[in-house]
Amino acid sequence: MPTLHLTKVAFACQDLQRLQSRIAGRVLDGEVRVVTRMRPKRAAELIGGSLYWIVKHRMIACQQILRFDDREDGRIDIVCSPDLMPVVPIARRAHQGWRYYEAESSASQDVEVSGLGELPPALFGKLVELALV
Repeated sequence: MPTLHLTKVAFACQDLQRLQSRIAGRVLDGEVRVVTRMRPKRAAELIGGSLYWIVKHRMIACQQILRFDDREDGRIDIVCSPDLMPVVPIARRAHQGWRYYEAESSASQDVEVSGLGELPPALFGKLVELALV
């Protein structure tokens, strides 16, 4: 059975470098906590999967999901590894909160070979529209 993943939009984030610095600033005791309102119904399937970050309509990086913790304010922490791994960009629509992402094999992490990570977001979007990526 394939591992289940989540996708989440990195709100107001412009590129991979800014996402990396944002994540680095949130590391506490070797973990990163991402706050959400609702516990996923399939939380047990998500542990060991990845949280994929969407920036400018592209899924560009991921972190391993370690566990889910309850907060005192009633919300939930998605506890992730501090290691942010770039992936070959995949076009994704923006959404609120998180979405499940099922994949036989998660997004490829061979970013340098494809060169897609270096494309400006507008050009990448046009190539997606033309079904060239």
